[in-house]
Amino acid sequence: MTERSGQAGDATEGPVPTTPVCYRHPDRETYLRCTRCDRPICPECMRDASVGHQCPECVAEGRRSVRPARTAFGGGAAGRQGYVTKALIALNVLMMLLSIVSARSGNAIAGGGLGGLMGGGTPLTEWGAVLGLAAFPDGTIGGVADGEWYRLVTAMFLHYGVLHLLLNMWALWVLGRTLEAVLGPLRFLALYLLAGLGGNVAAYVFTEPNRFTAGASTAIFGLFAAIFVIMRRLGRDTSAIVPILVINLIFTFTVPSISVAGHLGGLVVGAVTALVLAYAPRTRRTVFQTAGCAIVLVALIGLALVRTAALTG
Repeated sequence: MTERSGQAGDATEGPVPTTPVCYRHPDRETYLRCTRCDRPICPECMRDASVGHQCPECVAEGRRSVRPARTAFGGGAAGRQGYVTKALIALNVLMMLLSIVSARSGNAIAGGGLGGLMGGGTPLTEWGAVLGLAAFPDGTIGGVADGEWYRLVTAMFLHYGVLHLLLNMWALWVLGRTLEAVLGPLRFLALYLLAGLGGNVAAYVFTEPNRFTAGASTAIFGLFAAIFVIMRRLGRDTSAIVPILVINLIFTFTVPSISVAGHLGGLVVGAVTALVLAYAPRTRRTVFQTAGCAIVLVALIGLALVRTAALTG
């Protein structure tokens, strides 16, 4: 029996080539391929890459393999956006509005004088300002020593008058954005809260127990000290910072009704916290920074407990 040779179009020539389809959408034909894994992808699945286009899985894998950007002190690069600084300003402004509403009086806005630095007290400041131990007109007893420990935190978000608020928020806007960009959001927030708490604890310990103290200036003075430490650590010029700090210290000691203990306490704690954040060793930096901040917090709580024992003993 003789064999016949195959002719064009004969089924014996082999399988007919098929058009490739997207690996995620089998009903879509495509001639595009992922430059990383070479799988066919349709235009909907195509993602721009540094070279060519990639599929969604390769893009996600590439993001996981890239280390996130970090600051010189281990913080996240998101601090460049200043989100924490903006949130703190917004919180302070909100508390000022609530304070005005609670007072139902213009005295909460400008104070007893013509727009003086320190406005009048309000029900909200009486509730949240630092107060050691005192009797209120209605006969009740209140203060940190009476168990109102929240005052050591809330006081850094309350102000006596709008001018008082504006001065502190201007300083927070100027200092906060720089420090947050350098430290990262979490480390900057820790610095701010510890400095504010440190100033309030100092006011509690060294001020008359029946005197109210409030304002973000405890934290602001901590930021002044911190930016000096941080800039020195980075080898940058600090000559412009010193005069501003000196001027603020002069105001602290000369303007009536300003809490000297609160400002100095915030200054010291801000400097100590900045030293912890700036000079932590590179190896296991986060562990050392966390431990150092925790030690500062425990020390402040200890001072507050000693003061409480002295007032109630």
